[in-house]
Amino acid sequence: MNTEFITEIIGYIACVSMVLGYLPQAVRTIRTRSTDDIAMSTFLLMAIGGLFFAIQGILVDNMPLLITNIFTTTSSAIIFGIKVYNDYFKNKKSKK
Repeated sequence: MNTEFITEIIGYIACVSMVLGYLPQAVRTIRTRSTDDIAMSTFLLMAIGGLFFAIQGILVDNMPLLITNIFTTTSSAIIFGIKVYNDYFKNKKSKK
């Protein structure tokens, strides 16, 4: 078997695994809007890391790296946005 083909398959398996790993948290957060147990810095840094990995995927022409990190960056950004809303805006309304 061609090493390049095997490398590509491993990349796509990693892509699917990473996306499926993020998806449950993203879906749960979007549905419940509950972010009490989520560390804001974690999802901010994961979104930034994912963004830079997506850029790297473009630069090195690595489609699995690009696809994975578009999904993970989007998921992290959504979770981070809901967390910011809950921590700053929702709590301000409830304190009034």
